[in-house]
Amino acid sequence: MPYDTSFSPTPRPARRRRSLLAAAALGCVCLIAGCGGGSGGGAAAQPREGGGGTSSPPSLSPSPAKGGPSARATSVPPSSSKSASRTVSGPLSGKTVVIDPGHNPRNHEHTREIGRQVDIGTTHKECDTTGTSTDSGYAEAEFTLDVAHRLRALLQAQGAEVVLTYDNDRPYGPCVDERARIGNRAGADAVVSVHADGSAVGNRGFHVILPALVHGGAADTSKIVEPSRELGTRIAGLFVRATGSAPSNYVGGNTGLDTRKDLGGLNLSTVPKVFIECGNMRDPKDAALLTSAGWRQKAAQGIADGISSYLRG
Repeated sequence: MPYDTSFSPTPRPARRRRSLLAAAALGCVCLIAGCGGGSGGGAAAQPREGGGGTSSPPSLSPSPAKGGPSARATSVPPSSSKSASRTVSGPLSGKTVVIDPGHNPRNHEHTREIGRQVDIGTTHKECDTTGTSTDSGYAEAEFTLDVAHRLRALLQAQGAEVVLTYDNDRPYGPCVDERARIGNRAGADAVVSVHADGSAVGNRGFHVILPALVHGGAADTSKIVEPSRELGTRIAGLFVRATGSAPSNYVGGNTGLDTRKDLGGLNLSTVPKVFIECGNMRDPKDAALLTSAGWRQKAAQGIADGISSYLRG
């Protein structure tokens, strides 16, 4: 059955039409604002916080991620909620989006700190993990920062206020509970945590992780399950359109969607939030995409299109 890139989450024709119109409008914005600036081109198996890889990435310097813009994002300490004032007006003016680049390039230098347990409501988990990497040594944390930078530029060009949970401005983390708090304190209209998976060779494709209905301790997702599903569904459909990638052949039954209750970043969120695993770094074919700057621009565009479609209704 062909994959439905319109991805209408509910049988409401009017809403679906608005979604498609929003996607078309986004293309116009990008033509005017020049927000498609790439070079063109192209885990769940391990219950870790947004990444299934078990091997440590190579040593990385704390310099900005490859392929990202030269300007750094405003750093967002836990007590802060908003990014620097923007001057661009557009279809997303008045909306706040939090981008959460998974892991940290220097987590592997701080295994004791990231290994400490934090409360995720239903249980305790590690503060963070190192993430995975390609066989050639391209780290997931470097990938996620690069895509986050590209995504930020696309959203800001449409007038959104964009907050990054971190921008290579701290030695490790943030911990998963802090990542959730940053989105909550920002009063975000949408939060997307960017990742890449570390599964077996032959496992290919992307999947979007949605929050399950969880109620325990500090976790209560009852108010965000439905809006998060709509956000994730729109991102999945428009990610296919922008990248040409297929949904995961090993998670989610070829729907590109997976629901989990073991991720603190989702359990502790009080605003609509999803994770996206953009591909499998351990598969050579997926790795070739993930290491391509042109494909990363397409990935950022697909995520931005999904966010815009969701926020514009």
